[in-house]
Amino acid sequence: MAVFEGHDKTVAVFEDLESGVRSYCRSWPVVFDRAVGSWLYDETGRAYLDYFTGAGALNYGHNNPLLQQPLLSYMCSDRVIHSLDMFTVAKREFLAAFDEIILQPRQLDYRVQFPGPAGTNAVEAALKLARKVTGRTRVICFTNAFHGTSLGSLSVTTNPLMRAAAGVPLEHATRLPFDSSKGGEAPDFMLLDMLLEGSGADQPAAVIVETVQGEGGVNVAGPEWLRGLAERCRQHDVPLIVDDVQMGCGRTGPFFSFEVAGIEPDIVCLSKSISGYGLPLALTLIRPELDIWQPGEHNGTFRGFNPALVTATAALRAYWRDDALECASIENGRRIAVALAALARSVPGVEIESRGRGMVHGLAFETGEAAGRVSAEAFNRGLLVERSGPQDEVVKLLPPLTVTPEEIDHGLAVLADALQAAC
Repeated sequence: MAVFEGHDKTVAVFEDLESGVRSYCRSWPVVFDRAVGSWLYDETGRAYLDYFTGAGALNYGHNNPLLQQPLLSYMCSDRVIHSLDMFTVAKREFLAAFDEIILQPRQLDYRVQFPGPAGTNAVEAALKLARKVTGRTRVICFTNAFHGTSLGSLSVTTNPLMRAAAGVPLEHATRLPFDSSKGGEAPDFMLLDMLLEGSGADQPAAVIVETVQGEGGVNVAGPEWLRGLAERCRQHDVPLIVDDVQMGCGRTGPFFSFEVAGIEPDIVCLSKSISGYGLPLALTLIRPELDIWQPGEHNGTFRGFNPALVTATAALRAYWRDDALECASIENGRRIAVALAALARSVPGVEIESRGRGMVHGLAFETGEAAGRVSAEAFNRGLLVERSGPQDEVVKLLPPLTVTPEEIDHGLAVLADALQAAC
């Protein structure tokens, strides 16, 4: 039986019975048992500061009491758990809260579709609906994009390892360069304009974009580029889909990551932290005139998971009735950005780039090996950070939005120690 150094608990059951597709456990080889706020604890009781947050599914931290208590009350009173798309009290309360707290103050008019439990379900529904609305097939996507691993979502995803696992051709997608303008450069839309304005190619069914590419390496699109993209979609009657699965729900500061650009996408995909508690829930937001689904035309067994709707409603009421969380996230993000910029300059002879927006940041190294050493040293010191980017060359930070100033300082200090040890 396999035993990790310093631990008296075996992991043989995982190695013997769980598929080799598992990945995160290979970077963090301990058995986790408890989680509170910004912290995870393994079964020996050792604490780890969580700057991973379930790949962005835990924006409000672990077992947040403001969400936990409504959930426990609901679960302990024989309320409806599974309901497909039937009407329930939990769904009614969520829809009313989402409209009142999120949509109306932003003057956004969307129908809410519950496509299934995960972000890839939200993307699949968006792509399928855009093709149904337009009668066209090709979708424009961008380099280093990640939109999911089911076949439709995978067709607009870049990661070659995941694409190769499909086993079939991934078609009907055209990939263009993501925004690379920096330092006030004008955005470059030459290739997109050629496609839309007489290249001979068929008009696309949609354009799908992340405003910040999380899995792609914390690549941040500028507001001017996003506005230019949205304007071209409007001019050519091409639906614009914003994948806000990881960057929505306040990760970049505002509730929606596209608010910084002042645009209104035709379709928006949400998941991960929309439930607030790490429970599976996904939404596809649709402009009303595009909502041409026939009853049952797109469905799924677990699109009505009421406990997730309960915690989602509690999260909206607790954190989005005012701008306190948004302002704190923007300010904390600035603090982290300043610290990471200094860290990037702290190792002579090593090229490191800091990048990010709001509460998502990264340190980009020249190689995945270098980033791997840093993340391993961080783990050894009790800090969880994942890697992203085409070669896993970016050490990516996703602290909870509810992280305290002391936890920010602690995490940055541990990361600094890890960087010095690794480089």
